[in-house]
Amino acid sequence: MANRSNDASSNIVHAPHPPLTEYYGREEDRRDWVGEQFDKTASDYDRIECILGLGTGSGYRRKTLELAGLKPGMKVLDVGMGTGLVAKQAALILGDASKVTGVDPSAGMIRNAKLPVGVIVVEGRAEQIPLPDAGYDFLSMGYALRHVSDMSVAFAEYHRVLKVGGKVCILEITLPKGKIATMLLKGYCKYVVPALAKLVAKNKDTTQLWRYYWDTIEACVSPEKVMSTLESAGFVNVRRNVALGIFTTYLADKPQ
Repeated sequence: MANRSNDASSNIVHAPHPPLTEYYGREEDRRDWVGEQFDKTASDYDRIECILGLGTGSGYRRKTLELAGLKPGMKVLDVGMGTGLVAKQAALILGDASKVTGVDPSAGMIRNAKLPVGVIVVEGRAEQIPLPDAGYDFLSMGYALRHVSDMSVAFAEYHRVLKVGGKVCILEITLPKGKIATMLLKGYCKYVVPALAKLVAKNKDTTQLWRYYWDTIEACVSPEKVMSTLESAGFVNVRRNVALGIFTTYLADKPQ
């Protein structure tokens, strides 16, 4: 893992959001609860994600990766791979699936991943990536930042596994500006999507997971905090792009 400061600030946990005690009792319980939910509901994930994104997810992911600088010849690490929605688009851009490695802590998600032949899959967490230093040109993370336990530890790992000059591309959903827009998004994500999930999901816990999904969006730290944490981890040229007011892409580079 990359070196971190030894002063008191290095002991501060930079969680992406406070504990959501409606779902688990303490911050220490978050990792196990979230992991269990993803394991149980993995077979429903792609179906519900398509509802959430109104079927536009694949095209958006591919365009975002391209705009972030992903090109053939690069080696890609997709952290929080889930069912492979980002990793699949990366493989299509590269034209060589063997140059894509996916990392995810959920065995259930990995089992249900639909990946091109050749993609390498490793079970592991963003905060402790079981891969060597400086092995990748590009690191992606699709809508999983809200589920890590400590952003500073995760970003230090990102810095470690990237080559000099490597690029970070983190896709997230963030709150829109304005109360009305936020209320509309909340209504859709917390009530409409879970209601539809209840109709089409195979697992009864899927509805709860998608309600939780919204609560993590609503409770998440500000984009400015995410960006400052990337800078503290040693990244440069940290910036944020926003599409449709809610789809955020955090971009950063490992210095030359």
